[in-house]
Amino acid sequence: MDKLYDMLILGGGPAGYTAALYAVRAGLSALVIEKLSAGGQMATTEQVDNFPGFEEGIDGFTLGERMQRTAERFGAQTVLASATQVELGGPVKRIMTDEGEFSGRTVVIATGANPRPLGLPGEQEMRSHGMAYCAACDGMFFRGKTVAVVGGGNSAVGEALTLSSLAKTVYLIHRRDTLRADQVYTKSLEAAENIKILWNQRPVALLHDGHITGLRLEDVQTGAQQDLACDGVFAAIGRAPETTLFEGQLTLDAQKYIVADETTRTNLPGVFAAGDVRTKPLRQIVTAAADGAVAVHFAGQYLLQQA
Repeated sequence: MDKLYDMLILGGGPAGYTAALYAVRAGLSALVIEKLSAGGQMATTEQVDNFPGFEEGIDGFTLGERMQRTAERFGAQTVLASATQVELGGPVKRIMTDEGEFSGRTVVIATGANPRPLGLPGEQEMRSHGMAYCAACDGMFFRGKTVAVVGGGNSAVGEALTLSSLAKTVYLIHRRDTLRADQVYTKSLEAAENIKILWNQRPVALLHDGHITGLRLEDVQTGAQQDLACDGVFAAIGRAPETTLFEGQLTLDAQKYIVADETTRTNLPGVFAAGDVRTKPLRQIVTAAADGAVAVHFAGQYLLQQA
């Protein structure tokens, strides 16, 4: 019989490798299944300045590698593989991958969530060069500058409000003539003097010279176009959690995030959701890492009950 791990961890971002670290230090055998490289979405961040302990900041790729090496120093294992199917019910959980099948007594799902791109030419190349997806992560780079936020829901308004305390001017660009955000957000928006809303506009092109210099907008009613000068563009049109594999087994919310509270427990015994993939109010590197530690705590309790 193939090895039965105490814990399988699907995803090698900050939640996944923190779970691996805490698991092996608690005497559990742990395997991290990661499809690309350590760090997950964090690895695409050029500069991380809000993770404690790095006074000069650190790039996300390096931070991810350090998290991996730390967990592996204590005995965690890693396999680079893409999961194709999961069986999460019962005392033995199975994850099928393109590198074989792995079995565990508990599973921590830390597959994350990807920001939805605007779909504009050159968008990927402009990441970390003025194209951003998280005001809490990257807002400080635009202190005293002009930025544009694209979107009209709670996330977009929240991003605009966060940026309003840093940037000189914040343009909120929405393709409709009313916001979809809750009233609690819109009241704060009305009070922010440096936020300007551009209604009925959609972005059609990024303007740049190696760094974002502006955004080309199109009026959705007339088709007229205009160029908006700005130093950065924040996409806030939602995130897409990596949960397709779990549909029909785990309870998902309307946005397809895994329903799990601060214990990280899911609806299935022995299965936990950590980091950006679960329902939560704040998705940051530090909260993902915290989830990983919490998941191990409750996984340990579960394993004791099974003994």
